[in-house]
Amino acid sequence: MSENNPMRDAFDAIADPTRRRLIRLLAEAEAGELPLHELTPHFTMGRTAVSKHLTILKEAELVLDRKVGRETRYRLNADPLREVQDWVAFYRKFWSENLIRLGRLLEEEEE
Repeated sequence: MSENNPMRDAFDAIADPTRRRLIRLLAEAEAGELPLHELTPHFTMGRTAVSKHLTILKEAELVLDRKVGRETRYRLNADPLREVQDWVAFYRKFWSENLIRLGRLLEEEEE
């Protein structure tokens, strides 16, 4: 990757529903990896478009690839999703605490 194009982060990569679907397909892959020709039929776009989405996932380090003969096989690297999980967990706690406070306030008003 060039210095002019910094690495994408996981948030940017998962912003697109196609990429989220690719992540799910790779996570569910029985062999742990899939080639492009097995991923493409799951979408209404061609191989080139799916390949571009995989490149974005690779830039975010969410997908790893390896060559097997003439074929490239892709597998999920879920480690970068920990940052997303931590971010969501913070706001889950934030909203949970605020909803508990709201519930207490409503109970106090009823009394």
